[in-house]
Amino acid sequence: MTRITYEVVEHDGGWAYKLGDVFSETFRTREEALAAAQRAAREQEMPDESRVIEYEDSKGQWHQELARGDDRPETEVKS
Repeated sequence: MTRITYEVVEHDGGWAYKLGDVFSETFRTREEALAAAQRAAREQEMPDESRVIEYEDSKGQWHQELARGDDRPETEVKS
């Protein structure tokens, strides 16, 4: 099973959470960013319907694949 980690960090004069190199919106306080990261982590673990998704890779190529709704990652939040 895949494991992902959201990290709460200072960002753009406030606080944000990030996953890899992608930042959330900026929050006024660390506590607000932490609460948002925890909410995102919970939502990421929730099963959903399987559906076809499209995404662009780092070389600019577009791909389609079936994302299984029951294939959810384990999550954690580092603050």
